[in-house]
Amino acid sequence: MISLEDLKELFPKGREPILEALAKQSKTVFAEFDMADKPNRLHFFLAQVAHESGGLSVIEENLRYSAKRMTEIWPSRFPTLASAEPFAGNPEALANKVYASRMGNGVPESGDGWKYRGRGYIQITGRDGYRAIGNAIGVNLENDPDRASDPDDALRVACGFWKWKNVNAACDEGDFLKVTRLVNGGTTGQADREVWLAKVRKVLKPAPATQPAKSTPPTKEEIRKVQQALRDRGFTSVTADGIIGPKTNAAIDKVRSDNGLKPGSIDADLKRALKIA
Repeated sequence: MISLEDLKELFPKGREPILEALAKQSKTVFAEFDMADKPNRLHFFLAQVAHESGGLSVIEENLRYSAKRMTEIWPSRFPTLASAEPFAGNPEALANKVYASRMGNGVPESGDGWKYRGRGYIQITGRDGYRAIGNAIGVNLENDPDRASDPDDALRVACGFWKWKNVNAACDEGDFLKVTRLVNGGTTGQADREVWLAKVRKVLKPAPATQPAKSTPPTKEEIRKVQQALRDRGFTSVTADGIIGPKTNAAIDKVRSDNGLKPGSIDADLKRALKIA
């Protein structure tokens, strides 16, 4: 379970009803989607959610753009200012224009673009997505899309997206960039997502009681040996530079999880698992 205090530290701009609902639901929902006891899965999820929702402050897509901004975001749809002007400051008309005839949506006149605009912690979009995620969690989101941004349902909806895209498999590989591609369709905002991941790891670090009574930080040489052993195991994105960064942390998490070790960093148990003398 993630406490409300942890969530407030993580998401200082988060809306109170959202944070309260997430804290209340976290234990059961994360357990339901097999994320509760697997740090990579949980940390990657929270980092991606943080980026997509502006730190849990925005859970419905803002489509109120100026004509100039529309020509920058959708140049093929709005090649001139004149073509964009009718949609400026008109979110519903804009959604029906740019989301029409794709992602399972009908033509602009169907209203599907607006009905299935981005909502929730991960901004699910399009009729196909709402239907698939609803099926994954047993909720008819296609007929009731507003539930995707309702704090009572939003966490399960976001986890349903995670399940639909099979994101846990990428988490278990320690591949945060791959997770971004599954969530975003590209790598937009990757630097911000990495910043959020570092913050999540810092705030949700294991409780002191789970750590050894006494521990000495590993030397740079010890870190390099671990990094080289990780590379030998196939974690080729890890660089043996003696610095524990996100990629090294992700690889360590994977090895510890695969070997039934408690969450942690470089210690005697990890060295044994990596066969480091």
